[in-house]
Amino acid sequence: MPIPDSAQTPVLVLTGFLGSGKTTLLNALLRSPAFADSAVIVNEFGEIGLDHHLIAGAVDNVVLLASGCLCCALVDSLEETLADLHRRRLTGEISAFARVLIETSGMADPGPILNTLLGHRLVTDHYRFVALACTLDAQQAPAQCARHGEARRQIAMADRLILTKADLASDDESGCARALGSELNPLASWYSAQPGRLPLEAFAVSAGPRSRSVPVLLSAAVHSADVRAHCFMLAQPVTWAGIAAWSRLLSNAFGDRLLRTKALLHVAGESGAVVIQGVGRVFHRPERLAAWPDADARGRIVCIVQNVDEGSLRRSLAALCLEDGIDAHLALEDLPDPASAPVQVPSLPLQGNDEQVYEPRVTS
Repeated sequence: MPIPDSAQTPVLVLTGFLGSGKTTLLNALLRSPAFADSAVIVNEFGEIGLDHHLIAGAVDNVVLLASGCLCCALVDSLEETLADLHRRRLTGEISAFARVLIETSGMADPGPILNTLLGHRLVTDHYRFVALACTLDAQQAPAQCARHGEARRQIAMADRLILTKADLASDDESGCARALGSELNPLASWYSAQPGRLPLEAFAVSAGPRSRSVPVLLSAAVHSADVRAHCFMLAQPVTWAGIAAWSRLLSNAFGDRLLRTKALLHVAGESGAVVIQGVGRVFHRPERLAAWPDADARGRIVCIVQNVDEGSLRRSLAALCLEDGIDAHLALEDLPDPASAPVQVPSLPLQGNDEQVYEPRVTS
């Protein structure tokens, strides 16, 4: 029987480097009664797909995207697959599903995938992106990240990190993998997948990016190699024109070195918070929240970048308070240096934390 076209269906993306245990975890997850009503999209890199056969026994709605990498060659296929799943659910051709789980190939860059889920109208009309979860092999993650930029980017862009194969690793190996994950992504939530203990909470849909993407307490990032997370809290409201200028400036100045941007902002004249999501060069339509998700109404920003220094990002914050009529070709060099008098960006330690509070106010 067809189901009504109602609320957006939550979508969770599972990524992780080759051999990190994604398929094993997903297969076990789908055998849990709580996830039996899931649709699954599996992507494999190569001409012959096997993973979907390992998963098909656990759930009926399994779609294989093969012979290409989901982050590049098959982005259009993802959009079409999601639209087809929605249509077939409405007509009753397939079983009803309460969520969609997408397993990427081990070589995928999550950026284009997230852009499709966050910014394509045919997708966002019917689906709601919740989180990007990434598996880390307790034994192999450090070596994989040392050799492969894809592994580092997957970890850095994740909202949730899942340690796998800890039962096969020593305490030192597990500790090194956790330390690596925390260095690349100090703001991600941690979970552990162990035999007989599934991390069901890592795939919860109630704690999605609307309320959890930018934490209130932002510790100073621990930096690792070329991928870094820089965190800021804003002491005053920003403007809509400033948001447009700032997002355009970041895209132009840093390009592909900008991996992911998440912000919860207080916009002048708005009673609730405004959520900003950026993936790579693309910034998606801001989302208004009726109220702040917590008692702290300060703006907060997380920028996950590759080979971008913190000083340049801090300098860009001055654009957030600009008014209408600004030059569309505004460059980073056009903004005052935050160390100079025209821009007040004091760093204020709060209650013993390493939290940084910035006041990006441009004064004459």
